[in-house]
This record gives sequence, structure tokens and C-alpha cells, in this order.
Amino acid sequence: MTSVLSTKYHHLIHRWMSLSRRMVSNKTHFGFESVSAEEKSTKVNQVFTSVANSYDLMNDVMSLGIHRYWKREFITRLDPLKGTVLLDMCGGTGDIAHQFITHMRDTFPDDKLFKVIVCDINEEMLKVGQNRAREEWSGSDCQRIEWVLGDAMSLPFEDNSFDAFTVAFGLRNVVHIEKALSEAHRVLKPGAIFSCLEFSQLQNPLFAKFYDFYSFEMIPVFGEIVAKDWKSYQYLVESIRQFPDQNEFKSMIESAGFRFVDYTNLLRGIASIHTGFKNDC
Repeated sequence: MTSVLSTKYHHLIHRWMSLSRRMVSNKTHFGFESVSAEEKSTKVNQVFTSVANSYDLMNDVMSLGIHRYWKREFITRLDPLKGTVLLDMCGGTGDIAHQFITHMRDTFPDDKLFKVIVCDINEEMLKVGQNRAREEWSGSDCQRIEWVLGDAMSLPFEDNSFDAFTVAFGLRNVVHIEKALSEAHRVLKPGAIFSCLEFSQLQNPLFAKFYDFYSFEMIPVFGEIVAKDWKSYQYLVESIRQFPDQNEFKSMIESAGFRFVDYTNLLRGIASIHTGFKNDC
């Protein structure tokens, strides 16, 4: 019994120290490389400027196309109410926004109040999303969306503004995750939901071994073939390994003030959906 408790508390202390180091140090990581916060911001922006036009294809490569199902499931689990005003952070190319609009049209065909604000720090990603919306979406769908250039760590919105906050495959690229979570909490209305879809840590060691081989040996090669960009794909693979595991990320969301935090693993933990709610008062 003592051994079990000792292991448990050692894990909690290690997690606290890890979080503390990230909060007080100006050092962070860009993939497996140790860099300053300013360097990471610049490098990440360069990556997404480089991959903007092939971003959807990139996600197909990294998830073998399964990300399309995950995003539908993400919005289904969000289960937005009639009249929901959603903030989709790191929403660049508009995938989640389109899933949300489709869901609302199908679920509440007479709803005239729902809306989605897509916010992204990268201007090129937003341009790709806007062009895609004009070319592929209906005029009425385009009226339900607003595109905003903004930083997840310093959102350009008032307190208590949104009914729901989503971020899909973007939070691991933010320099300070804790600041982004705090900002998400700030801009949500009391009782509103936070939901994050992100690549995560596999729970099955044998599956993890195969996935590591695919990630490090194949994905950068595919990146070079389909986008002529080995380095960006290498970074994205490494960034997944640097993101907190499911339980550590759950604790971070709770530390930001969210309650009833939970997560669901997708495909044995290749990705996970974390949710939490802002207090009613």
C-alpha cells in the first residue's frame, strides 16, 4: 500500500514540477528542440505559412484520413444548443466551423442565431479557409462565420462572450498552453463548454511502437513527397510527442478553472477529446 501511495504522490509531484518549470521559464520547445518562447512563436508561424495550402492533405497523411471522422465526432460530442455562438480557436482552414454549421443546419433548421467565429494567429491559414468557404460553401453558410486574426494567449474578445470554445489539432502549437486555457476560460460564458481535439499518447505499447515507426519514418517522407516540406512535417510529429499526456492535460484544464473535466480516447489514444465547463457563477 505504501509503495502504491508513494508512486502516486511521486507522479503528482513530478507533474506539478513540470508545470511550474514551463510557467516560470522563458524556454519552451519546438518539436524536440529547446527554444525561447519568441523563437517558437516565429518558427510555428513559419511552419503554418509553409503548409497552409496543403494543411488538409497534411492531416490526411498524419491520421491516414481518420481526422475527418474525428472532427465529425468532435462536433457531435460537443452537442451545441440552439443559438450557440462558437469560438473555434486555431481554426484556420475552417474544418471545424464547417462541421459545426452543418450540424446546426441539420439539428436546428429554423435557427437564425447560431454563429461561429474562426480565430487563428496565422494569416495564411485564414486566407485558405476564407477562399475555401467562398468556393465550396453556400452563401447562407458563409453568413454564419466570421474570420478573426488573433493569438490564443491573448484573445481579442470580451469576457463571457461565447457559448462554446473548440480547438482541434492546434493547442500543441501554442507557446504557453496554460495561458491559452486561461484565455479560453475568460471568454466563455458561465456554464459554457470547452472542448479540445488533439493528437495524444497511445495506451497500447505494441501499437505505440508501430505508430512511432510510422510517425518518424514515414510522415516526413510523405511530407516531402506531397508538400516538398520535410522539416514542417518532422516538427509536427515531434510536437505530438511533446504535448502533455491525457491525464496531465486534464489537470491543466482543471487548473485553468474548468470543472467536470473529462476525456475520451480515439483509436486507442492516437487522439483524444477533452471537455470541461466554466462555473455557472
